[in-house]
Amino acid sequence: MQDKVWLNDSTLVNYRIGFVIDWTLGHVTHAQNLAGWLRDDLSVQPTWMQVPSHADDIWQKLPGYTMRASLRARDQVRAALGKDALDCLFYHTQVTALFSLGIMQRVPTVISLDATPINFQTIAAAYGSKAASGVIDRFKFEWSRRTFQSAAALVTWSNWAKESLVRDYGVASDKVTVIFPGVDLCQWCPSVREVRKGDPFRLLFVGGDFERKGGHILLEAFRSGLADRCTLDIVTKEETVHSGGSVRVHRGLTPNSPLLRQLFADADLFVFPTLGDCTPIAIMEAMASGLPVLATNVGALAEEVEDGVTGLLVPTNDPGAIVEAVRSLANNPERLAAMGVAGRVQAERLFNGEHNYKAVIDVLKQCVDERRTR
Repeated sequence: MQDKVWLNDSTLVNYRIGFVIDWTLGHVTHAQNLAGWLRDDLSVQPTWMQVPSHADDIWQKLPGYTMRASLRARDQVRAALGKDALDCLFYHTQVTALFSLGIMQRVPTVISLDATPINFQTIAAAYGSKAASGVIDRFKFEWSRRTFQSAAALVTWSNWAKESLVRDYGVASDKVTVIFPGVDLCQWCPSVREVRKGDPFRLLFVGGDFERKGGHILLEAFRSGLADRCTLDIVTKEETVHSGGSVRVHRGLTPNSPLLRQLFADADLFVFPTLGDCTPIAIMEAMASGLPVLATNVGALAEEVEDGVTGLLVPTNDPGAIVEAVRSLANNPERLAAMGVAGRVQAERLFNGEHNYKAVIDVLKQCVDERRTR
């Protein structure tokens, strides 16, 4: 058994864990949330390795983000292992693990993912990617399959992703645990807002990747049939979208920031007509805030939003459907309120950050314990 490490007179570290994080999109928020809950667990000594999408290194000129990210991750893991022993590795997402197969044979490894490559093909067009085909893509599939099967355990953000691992990649079902990313339910919580007759119906959209998240479709819907009775708050990094009239654009808001949470607290409806997504954390934040959600049925969104109960699901790329759905909810405040309550209940059941991130940490600890007892 590996020696235990004393940090001070009262703290015994039993687990040295390397966290290798795909530092893009909503994975950044996920990593920050995980780090926040991990700080309370003094038995874990974490080593954080952020894998950027762009870097001034020898890999930047290589084609394809996946290859660059995985090579950067491998280099960081090798450097970390050269400084200290690690009991376990946590890769999120699998993109970062592909060049670490040799390391995975020596160090127990957990791979976390929001979508398999085959899952991703169903939404690839929204990301500007082409559908897989040909010999090269068959090789990529076999590479991914071997990576998944080499992991000691896997954590998926949805049943959608787990089912693909089992069905498409031959991973044993008992190796895969579905754990949604979570939010801090004490920070993200419903607020009591006094609504007076004649007040506008307040819509909120959050999406850094404005085009893919359906931002332009929402703007078309807003201008064609909602601007007369609604306001729209947009949180994005897109520089071509500007405030004007009943539209307010907010840039530079960081994950979990007070200003971002206040926008959720002030809204009546969260509108998220994304063209391609997996398991967006923003929807979880909305439901925890007691907001009904209007979204599209792509990726695993139907596992987050129960159509007709916690919100409404509409077709993609359909401004008319957005207008109709928003008007129906704005005209039925009792139904709107019931959806908000149901959303909070759903968040407490499925998206509790304290419970979910501790569950992820427990999977890691179990992999270490199993290795030590061999």
